Amino acid sequence: MKFYFKLNTIICLFTVFISLVACSQAKKETKTEIQNSQGGFPYKLPETKPNRPLSAALERNYDAYMGPRQETNELFTQFKYTKLKGFDYNDGDGTISRRDPSKIIFANGKYYMWYTHRETAAAPVGVSNAHLSNDSIPSADWDLADIFYATSKDGFTWEEQGVAVPRAEKPNLGHRSVTTTDILVWEGKYYLYYQAFSVAPGKNGGDNCPVAVSYADSPDGPWKPYNKEVIPNGAPGEWDQFSIHDPYPIVHNGKIYLYYKSDFKGSKGINTVRMHGLAIADNPLGPFEKHPLNPIMNSGHETTLFPFKEGVAAFAIRDGNEMNTIQYAKDWVNFDVAANVEMMPDAAGPYIPDVFTNTKDGRGITWGISHFTVPHGNWKKNHAVLLRFDCDLSLDVHDPKMKRHHNKPKIQTLYRHGLSKEQRQRIDKANKTLLEHSK
Repeated sequence: MKFYFKLNTIICLFTVFISLVACSQAKKETKTEIQNSQGGFPYKLPETKPNRPLSAALERNYDAYMGPRQETNELFTQFKYTKLKGFDYNDGDGTISRRDPSKIIFANGKYYMWYTHRETAAAPVGVSNAHLSNDSIPSADWDLADIFYATSKDGFTWEEQGVAVPRAEKPNLGHRSVTTTDILVWEGKYYLYYQAFSVAPGKNGGDNCPVAVSYADSPDGPWKPYNKEVIPNGAPGEWDQFSIHDPYPIVHNGKIYLYYKSDFKGSKGINTVRMHGLAIADNPLGPFEKHPLNPIMNSGHETTLFPFKEGVAAFAIRDGNEMNTIQYAKDWVNFDVAANVEMMPDAAGPYIPDVFTNTKDGRGITWGISHFTVPHGNWKKNHAVLLRFDCDLSLDVHDPKMKRHHNKPKIQTLYRHGLSKEQRQRIDKANKTLLEHSK
């Protein structure tokens, strides 16, 4: 009896296997028949995904992007830059620096932005020379800095209002430097999150510092420091055990979604890896709970994000396999590449009218402020300047000139990216070896 039961089971399984093979073959034949009946891919590029067999590249072209070409992709743009009026840099001698601007808000009939401001007796000596820094000589460009703010009627000409959050008194967080701030507007109050240094960057193994916050009833202050760490570093051995950088809050789903960057160790000659994380809270002062999928972005340097449709878009700048891209996460956590772009703004702080509205239909951005480091190329006079960028990453603006591509650099630009002396010596050595072996 058992023998017949086993035999019947084997026959049934074999029948199912044959059916699956036949079904798979039929599907292949159907795809082939469809392709043969439709002919080659159409000459006029379809705006929507065609109902025909497609290669992996064509599947991705329609599934991953918001348009099959850059011209119709709402998350593709060129970036245009304008020099700002109203800021003095002491003739670029390295003693005055403005960098890492916040998001821009509109209040009291004008635009507001906050940023890292350093004014020191000397230019930075560099993180690697942090042992040479002191109470008047900075190690890094963001050392011995305060948080300043400025206002503008048009976004091009700015009036510096002075300090918003100064360095704290010892032993409070940020008595060495307060930097890289960003703004949150929540229930009628204003919150500035920032990195709070208690020692010079480089003296404690790198850029290790916690996130602090100050709050006010007006964008003009006065700002009251919370004097507590609001987002703790990770546990020993975790990717963010030493640093939570570039805190960037957005209101979503009735909560505060604060995105951040961390630096951690690489391997095989990679000194620093930069990826992005997310921490969520019901209250601006915390507690913040880190997302279990952190890191949620594998690329990018500074944090720049904005609500877009039902999800959130993000800049991935300079670092990682997916650098120089704009990415999109419909669920605000799982990001995919949505566009490959050029000349991205560093440390961009965009103007986002709906960033704190809990919107489920984000409209995007058209302009903001970014920074440019070492503008004259002389690291001995290292500083950063603020500049304006414009773009078309908005559902409400249609600017075809912002969607152009095929930008060609000048030949002098290419030659400036030439081989180093060591690289040329390596090539000459290889050529010499090849010639000797050919004799």
